[in-house]
Amino acid sequence: MSPLDLQEQIENGIANLPPPVGNVPVSSIDLYDAAVLTDPWDYYEALRDAGPVVWLERYGVYAVTHYEQVTDILHDNETFGSSAGAGLTNFRTTKPWRVPSLLLETDRPEHDRTRQQMMRVMNPGAIRAFRPTFEALAADMVQAMIDKGECDGIADLAERFPLKAFGDAVGIPTDGREHLLPYGDMVFNGFGPANKRFKDCLAGLGDAPKWIAQACKRNTLTPDGLGRRLFAGVETGDLTEDEAELLVRSLLSAGLDTTIFTLGIALVNLARHQDQWEILKSDPSLARQALEEVLRYDATFHTFYRTTNRPVEVCGVEMDTNQKVVVIIASANRDPRHWDRPDTFDITRSASRHMAFGTGIHGCAGQMMARLEGEIVLGALARMVDRLELTGEPVLHFNNTVRGYVSAPLRVTAKA
Repeated sequence: MSPLDLQEQIENGIANLPPPVGNVPVSSIDLYDAAVLTDPWDYYEALRDAGPVVWLERYGVYAVTHYEQVTDILHDNETFGSSAGAGLTNFRTTKPWRVPSLLLETDRPEHDRTRQQMMRVMNPGAIRAFRPTFEALAADMVQAMIDKGECDGIADLAERFPLKAFGDAVGIPTDGREHLLPYGDMVFNGFGPANKRFKDCLAGLGDAPKWIAQACKRNTLTPDGLGRRLFAGVETGDLTEDEAELLVRSLLSAGLDTTIFTLGIALVNLARHQDQWEILKSDPSLARQALEEVLRYDATFHTFYRTTNRPVEVCGVEMDTNQKVVVIIASANRDPRHWDRPDTFDITRSASRHMAFGTGIHGCAGQMMARLEGEIVLGALARMVDRLELTGEPVLHFNNTVRGYVSAPLRVTAKA
């Protein structure tokens, strides 16, 4: 069997490989199976109970599920690199099907150069400046939900708010923003295997890639938007024109779908846990804290990959060089070794050390923006809404890497 044949089997989840070295628990769990994606928590618990490091034979990768080890690996970027891809595919053995991310899929020193340019734009002052606009927009959208009475929390708020708020902040054209959703879905599906879910997603993209490519160009972006500001790095010689366009694309792929799913998850969990909704609506100042608990309890991002740059031992398991390792951050967020009552949704807890945005040098560059959007939306709901009730079962969106909803039927009534 040639290396390429083996890599194709791994990427399609049919390898069923024995562990390469050492004594390590082996699991047949398929992280991308619909049953796992629907309700992953028992599967994560089984993996955690098996040990801090488990071999997933279906894909030929090590899985790390405990909070401590997930944190250690994400901080040790010298040993566990990202330049071989943040997904299942190993860029050292297989040509990437897309241009690698300049932020998520580079190592130092290259990563520091592009990260610095992104953080120059996504700095705290620049993010705070959007608060008044976002607050007014959130209030208008929540009022529209109240006026409807019965609505879809995803279409009417979780999708609508980021597409408008973040889209305007980046400075992309208004017409055609519907292309952002299938494009983001494709990006995150691509971090997993080349399964039917991913192939169907590619087949349904339509004109989205062309629209995205044009939307990220300098002359398409509004002069005062975050996207256009990235091109200042071209003038200073820190970026090429193509790199600036790719960073704008990173803003869009990372800053929309994840926020949309997080807002939808927040709505569903607050509606399901009426005791927690009562706490929030009685004290809207808890909006930020509630958001952090949503991110811990029901994370949007579930998996990311690293690749070993040298032989390393993790909890007694010896890993070879060039070995793919999947860190299951959603499992770390419910690890009872770190969290008290991890399976309890409690917005009064301090959950700020969750792994939902990653950690280390590759931690989410847009997390300040995501937190601002989430805090503002949950705050508006808490101030304006009395009853937030599900009128039907929310519909899950299936993706290889991120988890969320495509529909959440709600009944919303105003505070007196």
